[in-house]
Amino acid sequence: MKKVLQLYRNAFGGLSQQAWMMSVVMLINRSGAMVIPFLGVYLTKELNYSLKETGAILSIYGLGSVCGSFLGGWLTDKVGHFKVQFVSLTLGGALYFILLNLRQFEYMAAGVFILSLVNDMLRPANASSIAYYSKPENVTRAFSLNRMAINLGFSIGPALGGLLAALSYKWLFIADGATCMAAGIFFFLYFRAQKGHQPVKAKPSQEAPAVKSPYRDGWFILFAALCSLFAIIFFQLFATLPLYYTQVHALSETHIGLLMALNGLIVFSLEMIIVYLLGEHAKKSVLVASGLLMLGFSFVLLNLFPQVSVLFVSMLLLSISEILAMPFMSTITVERSNIDNRGAYMGLYTISYAAAHVISPYLGTSIIAAYGFDMLWWASGGLSIVAAVGLYLVIHQMEKQRFARQAIVAG
Repeated sequence: MKKVLQLYRNAFGGLSQQAWMMSVVMLINRSGAMVIPFLGVYLTKELNYSLKETGAILSIYGLGSVCGSFLGGWLTDKVGHFKVQFVSLTLGGALYFILLNLRQFEYMAAGVFILSLVNDMLRPANASSIAYYSKPENVTRAFSLNRMAINLGFSIGPALGGLLAALSYKWLFIADGATCMAAGIFFFLYFRAQKGHQPVKAKPSQEAPAVKSPYRDGWFILFAALCSLFAIIFFQLFATLPLYYTQVHALSETHIGLLMALNGLIVFSLEMIIVYLLGEHAKKSVLVASGLLMLGFSFVLLNLFPQVSVLFVSMLLLSISEILAMPFMSTITVERSNIDNRGAYMGLYTISYAAAHVISPYLGTSIIAAYGFDMLWWASGGLSIVAAVGLYLVIHQMEKQRFARQAIVAG
């Protein structure tokens, strides 16, 4: 027991106070993450949208996410990460109260787009902030701490959301909006006195990235495209898995919320330890590729053993795949950039996920409508193999370039 406690102490040690407080902000924010996990069910069950209309709304959410990620990255380099995060949290929270009153498809589509745009301005600003407040040797663990807070919140949000949805879906919007605004207020009160509010230009002596702009960095563009493929598969967790639970296994909203909350609980419990144990001893290319293969298998398993008990095993594998892939993808992005263009690099990286928000629900619901859930899970497994091989090769090449640049700077 003492060894386990010491392991956790080592895993969490050495991180800055700002990194911890940033995680508290995200914990508050994500504890109210109730609307998006249940949006597909809400649209079909409460508003009687068709499967095609529901897929379109979820894709529009992704389109807003793409625009928000680009805008957030650009604004972070222009005005600093503090202002972008504060505006995103407070304004995004207020928008949930507006979305609650929308019913017509056109208004819902516009509302979801604006909400997503404002919410996802947070991502590149938040990532830049974590990198700014972390030591280079602690960047991956700082990202993991932030993700741990997000996943703890995500284990609370859907579980509570399932209970609230059983009463009335309006409480999902009220709770989500209130927690976003509470996170924004907490963020402002603590970080207004911290350094780093203004954009910082890199000094000539600092290590230069491969190129000035991520949009002229061929290897990074390929990396982002493959990350997007990973996210297209992973986001079936939000886009189609709840529909699968409802339509195939007839689970209630409460049980769906608890099952999805398991993802956050697993990542919260294990990510920091796994990153601490493997981060310095295994190549990022191997870890990320392993995560992709495990992700694909988590979906294929649903076809091989269609019992309810296997849903928990599948969620366990999906959660571990997230741990092996996502923290190291963020670290690779930080290492590819410098202070001068980190917002742009983080913006492009988050755009890769935002683009997946567009493609994932539309592709998933289209495959289901045409061929059924079985075909979707087989396709997810096949695409995971393609993405795993591609990311292994690309990350290996990017790491070689980074080590070569470090050797040149060292003399």
